[in-house]
Amino acid sequence: MYGMVFCLVTDGKVNETASLPDCDVAVFGFSGLGEVDYERELKCETEKFEEAARLSKTCGCGLLCGCKTISRGTARKSVAVSDGGKLLGIADMNHVLDSEGYKSGAALGLYKVGGCKVGLLIENDLLFPDAVKSLSMCGCSVIVAVMEEVRDNLPPLLMRAYSYLYGVPILMCAGKTAYFADITGAIATSTQKNALFEVSPQSRYHLVTVRRRGITADVREDY
Repeated sequence: MYGMVFCLVTDGKVNETASLPDCDVAVFGFSGLGEVDYERELKCETEKFEEAARLSKTCGCGLLCGCKTISRGTARKSVAVSDGGKLLGIADMNHVLDSEGYKSGAALGLYKVGGCKVGLLIENDLLFPDAVKSLSMCGCSVIVAVMEEVRDNLPPLLMRAYSYLYGVPILMCAGKTAYFADITGAIATSTQKNALFEVSPQSRYHLVTVRRRGITADVREDY
Protein backbone atom coordinates (compact mmCIF):
# COMPACT_ATOMS: atom_id res chain seq x y z
CA MET A 1 0.00 0.00 0.00
CA TYR A 2 1.22 3.48 -0.77
CA GLY A 3 2.31 5.84 1.97
CA MET A 4 -0.33 7.80 3.83
CA VAL A 5 0.46 11.26 5.22
CA PHE A 6 -0.95 12.06 8.67
CA CYS A 7 -0.92 15.57 10.10
CA LEU A 8 -1.09 15.67 13.91
CA VAL A 9 -2.35 19.03 15.17
CA THR A 10 -1.32 19.01 18.81
CA ASP A 11 -2.48 22.47 19.86
CA GLY A 12 -5.14 23.79 17.55
CA LYS A 13 -8.90 24.27 17.33
CA VAL A 14 -11.04 23.22 14.40
CA ASN A 15 -13.00 26.49 14.25
CA GLU A 16 -9.76 28.50 14.14
CA THR A 17 -8.14 26.39 11.42
CA ALA A 18 -8.51 27.75 7.90
CA SER A 19 -6.15 25.31 6.18
CA LEU A 20 -3.97 22.28 6.83
CA PRO A 21 -0.77 20.95 5.26
CA ASP A 22 -1.30 18.53 2.38
CA CYS A 23 -2.20 15.23 4.05
CA ASP A 24 -4.53 12.24 3.84
CA VAL A 25 -5.72 12.40 7.46
CA ALA A 26 -5.48 15.19 10.05
CA VAL A 27 -5.69 14.43 13.77
CA PHE A 28 -6.65 17.02 16.39
CA GLY A 29 -6.19 16.48 20.12
CA PHE A 30 -8.86 17.19 22.71
CA SER A 31 -8.49 20.92 22.11
CA GLY A 32 -9.79 20.39 18.56
CA LEU A 33 -13.50 20.52 19.38
CA GLY A 34 -13.42 20.96 23.16
CA GLU A 35 -16.67 20.04 24.91
CA VAL A 36 -19.61 19.05 22.73
CA ASP A 37 -23.14 18.85 24.13
CA TYR A 38 -25.29 16.55 21.98
CA GLU A 39 -28.52 18.29 22.98
CA ARG A 40 -27.17 21.70 21.99
CA GLU A 41 -25.89 20.25 18.71
CA LEU A 42 -29.33 18.83 17.92
CA LYS A 43 -30.96 22.18 18.71
CA CYS A 44 -28.45 23.88 16.38
CA GLU A 45 -27.21 26.05 19.23
CA THR A 46 -23.70 24.82 18.37
CA GLU A 47 -22.31 23.28 15.19
CA LYS A 48 -19.00 21.78 16.24
CA PHE A 49 -19.44 18.49 14.39
CA GLU A 50 -20.48 20.42 11.28
CA GLU A 51 -17.35 22.58 11.58
CA ALA A 52 -15.22 19.44 11.60
CA ALA A 53 -17.03 18.04 8.58
CA ARG A 54 -16.63 21.32 6.69
CA LEU A 55 -12.91 21.43 7.42
CA SER A 56 -12.49 17.89 6.09
CA LYS A 57 -14.16 18.98 2.86
CA THR A 58 -12.23 22.23 2.57
CA CYS A 59 -8.87 20.54 3.12
CA GLY A 60 -9.74 17.39 1.18
CA CYS A 61 -8.65 14.99 3.90
CA GLY A 62 -10.03 12.77 6.62
CA LEU A 63 -10.37 14.39 10.04
CA LEU A 64 -10.15 12.87 13.53
CA CYS A 65 -11.01 15.31 16.33
CA GLY A 66 -10.72 14.64 20.03
CA CYS A 67 -13.57 16.01 22.17
CA LYS A 68 -15.50 15.52 25.39
CA THR A 69 -19.11 14.70 24.61
CA ILE A 70 -22.01 15.37 26.97
CA SER A 71 -25.35 13.56 26.71
CA ARG A 72 -27.93 14.45 29.37
CA GLY A 73 -25.21 14.94 31.96
CA THR A 74 -23.22 11.85 30.97
CA ALA A 75 -19.66 12.71 29.92
CA ARG A 76 -17.45 10.66 27.59
CA LYS A 77 -14.08 11.13 25.98
CA SER A 78 -14.59 10.78 22.26
CA VAL A 79 -13.21 11.25 18.77
CA ALA A 80 -15.35 12.68 15.95
CA VAL A 81 -14.57 11.18 12.53
CA SER A 82 -15.19 13.15 9.32
CA ASP A 83 -14.22 12.64 5.71
CA GLY A 84 -15.14 14.47 2.51
CA GLY A 85 -17.49 16.85 4.29
CA LYS A 86 -19.42 14.08 6.06
CA LEU A 87 -19.50 13.12 9.72
CA LEU A 88 -18.84 9.36 9.69
CA GLY A 89 -19.37 8.78 13.40
CA ILE A 90 -18.31 9.36 17.01
CA ALA A 91 -16.08 6.85 18.80
CA ASP A 92 -15.95 6.78 22.61
CA MET A 93 -13.30 5.70 25.11
CA ASN A 94 -14.07 2.11 26.11
CA HIS A 95 -12.03 1.77 29.30
CA VAL A 96 -12.81 3.95 32.31
CA LEU A 97 -10.51 3.50 35.29
CA ASP A 98 -12.01 3.63 38.79
CA SER A 99 -14.03 6.83 39.30
CA GLU A 100 -12.81 9.20 36.58
CA GLY A 101 -16.20 10.79 36.03
CA TYR A 102 -16.67 9.45 32.51
CA LYS A 103 -18.77 6.68 31.01
CA SER A 104 -17.36 4.04 28.72
CA GLY A 105 -18.29 3.47 25.11
CA ALA A 106 -19.69 0.25 23.69
CA ALA A 107 -17.49 -0.57 20.69
CA LEU A 108 -14.06 -0.11 19.15
CA GLY A 109 -13.69 2.71 16.65
CA LEU A 110 -12.72 1.47 13.19
CA TYR A 111 -13.32 3.73 10.18
CA LYS A 112 -12.21 4.05 6.58
CA VAL A 113 -10.78 7.56 6.52
CA GLY A 114 -8.61 9.24 3.92
CA GLY A 115 -8.43 6.05 1.89
CA CYS A 116 -7.25 3.68 4.64
CA LYS A 117 -8.78 1.74 7.51
CA VAL A 118 -7.98 3.55 10.78
CA GLY A 119 -8.44 2.11 14.28
CA LEU A 120 -8.98 4.46 17.23
CA LEU A 121 -7.68 4.33 20.80
CA ILE A 122 -8.98 7.02 23.14
CA GLU A 123 -7.15 7.87 26.37
CA ASN A 124 -7.21 4.74 28.61
CA ASP A 125 -7.79 2.38 25.68
CA LEU A 126 -4.04 2.50 25.04
CA LEU A 127 -3.45 0.68 28.34
CA PHE A 128 -5.32 -2.43 27.22
CA PRO A 129 -3.55 -4.69 24.69
CA ASP A 130 -6.76 -6.54 23.76
CA ALA A 131 -8.04 -3.36 22.12
CA VAL A 132 -4.93 -3.06 19.95
CA LYS A 133 -4.97 -6.77 19.12
CA SER A 134 -8.63 -6.60 18.10
CA LEU A 135 -8.05 -3.62 15.81
CA SER A 136 -5.10 -5.39 14.22
CA MET A 137 -7.13 -8.55 13.64
CA CYS A 138 -9.90 -6.45 12.07
CA GLY A 139 -7.42 -5.41 9.39
CA CYS A 140 -6.80 -1.76 10.21
CA SER A 141 -3.86 -0.16 8.38
CA VAL A 142 -3.02 2.41 11.07
CA ILE A 143 -3.99 2.96 14.70
CA VAL A 144 -4.42 6.51 16.00
CA ALA A 145 -4.42 7.23 19.74
CA VAL A 146 -5.72 10.49 21.21
CA MET A 147 -4.82 11.44 24.80
CA GLU A 148 -5.10 14.64 26.81
CA GLU A 149 -1.53 14.44 28.05
CA VAL A 150 1.37 12.06 28.64
CA ARG A 151 2.31 11.99 32.30
CA ASP A 152 5.14 9.46 32.05
CA ASN A 153 7.03 7.26 29.60
CA LEU A 154 4.47 4.43 29.65
CA PRO A 155 2.27 5.46 26.66
CA PRO A 156 5.22 5.84 24.21
CA LEU A 157 6.65 2.55 25.49
CA LEU A 158 3.33 0.76 24.99
CA MET A 159 3.01 2.21 21.50
CA ARG A 160 6.36 0.76 20.49
CA ALA A 161 5.55 -2.64 21.97
CA TYR A 162 2.08 -2.87 20.41
CA SER A 163 3.27 -1.71 17.00
CA TYR A 164 6.00 -4.35 17.00
CA LEU A 165 3.84 -7.17 18.38
CA TYR A 166 0.72 -6.58 16.30
CA GLY A 167 2.32 -5.24 13.12
CA VAL A 168 0.39 -1.96 12.90
CA PRO A 169 1.90 1.56 12.84
CA ILE A 170 0.57 3.69 15.72
CA LEU A 171 0.33 7.47 15.89
CA MET A 172 -0.57 9.40 19.02
CA CYS A 173 -1.67 12.98 19.58
CA ALA A 174 -1.19 13.70 23.29
CA GLY A 175 -1.10 17.12 24.87
CA LYS A 176 1.25 19.22 22.75
CA THR A 177 3.31 16.28 21.53
CA ALA A 178 2.95 14.00 18.53
CA TYR A 179 4.28 10.46 18.50
CA PHE A 180 4.75 7.81 15.83
CA ALA A 181 5.81 4.18 16.27
CA ASP A 182 6.41 1.88 13.31
CA ILE A 183 6.28 -1.92 13.21
CA THR A 184 10.02 -2.23 13.93
CA GLY A 185 9.45 -0.68 17.37
CA ALA A 186 11.20 2.57 16.50
CA ILE A 187 9.59 5.83 17.63
CA ALA A 188 9.74 9.44 16.50
CA THR A 189 8.43 12.41 18.47
CA SER A 190 7.72 15.99 17.56
CA THR A 191 6.58 19.05 19.48
CA GLN A 192 5.77 21.06 16.36
CA LYS A 193 2.25 22.39 16.07
CA ASN A 194 1.65 20.48 12.86
CA ALA A 195 3.66 17.25 12.82
CA LEU A 196 3.63 15.35 9.54
CA PHE A 197 4.24 11.60 9.45
CA GLU A 198 4.26 9.42 6.37
CA VAL A 199 3.00 5.94 7.18
CA SER A 200 3.40 2.94 4.91
CA PRO A 201 1.00 0.25 6.14
CA GLN A 202 2.32 -3.26 5.66
CA SER A 203 0.49 -6.55 5.87
CA ARG A 204 3.11 -9.03 7.02
CA TYR A 205 1.82 -12.31 8.37
CA HIS A 206 3.54 -15.27 9.99
CA LEU A 207 2.30 -18.80 10.42
CA VAL A 208 2.56 -19.43 14.15
CA THR A 209 2.03 -22.98 15.40
CA VAL A 210 1.39 -23.83 19.04
CA ARG A 211 1.78 -27.22 20.66
CA ARG A 212 -0.70 -27.85 23.48
CA ARG A 213 -2.66 -30.55 25.24
CA GLY A 214 -6.41 -30.95 25.37
CA ILE A 215 -9.28 -30.19 22.97
CA THR A 216 -9.98 -33.79 22.05
CA ALA A 217 -11.47 -34.52 18.64
CA ASP A 218 -14.02 -36.98 20.09
CA VAL A 219 -17.65 -35.99 19.70
CA ARG A 220 -19.53 -35.76 23.00
CA GLU A 221 -23.21 -36.58 23.22
CA ASP A 222 -23.76 -36.09 26.95
CA TYR A 223 -24.93 -32.48 26.80
